[in-house]
Amino acid sequence: MKLTTLETKAVTYEFELAIEAPLATVWRCLTEDIDAWWLPDFRMVGPNSKIQFDSRAGGRLLEVSENGGSLLWYTVLMCVPQESIDMAGHMTAKFGGPSTTMLRLGLKETPTGVLLQVSDAIVGHAKEDSVKRLADGWLWLFRDGLKAYAEQQNELA
Repeated sequence: MKLTTLETKAVTYEFELAIEAPLATVWRCLTEDIDAWWLPDFRMVGPNSKIQFDSRAGGRLLEVSENGGSLLWYTVLMCVPQESIDMAGHMTAKFGGPSTTMLRLGLKETPTGVLLQVSDAIVGHAKEDSVKRLADGWLWLFRDGLKAYAEQQNELA
């Protein structure tokens, strides 16, 4: 038997992303059309998996594959429609944990669209490089996925 003691701590990060689309469009894209913009590199249980999001408190951000595989990304703690979603999730050792992540997605209306405000707090085994990869990953997903999709939807309207 091998016994390893892991360092634990709390780490936070945050970033903002401007999206040039109306608040109602961004909210719909975030909560209803999520599978349409979720990037292939973020489909952890298979390339043809589906992303499902029930944004109500107690709801889940869930990935399900055709062969029955699944991944629970987050559980929703609080949702204020068109304003914010607070979620809790877990990172396993495979992804830099074990740790708990508390992700908040805030939306703020601006003269040109919406400012997506992302903040995360990770408690547990949180190596600096793992947290940086997590932050960079969310920025990539929201920039190249959500932002691009919402702005395209706005152009089509």
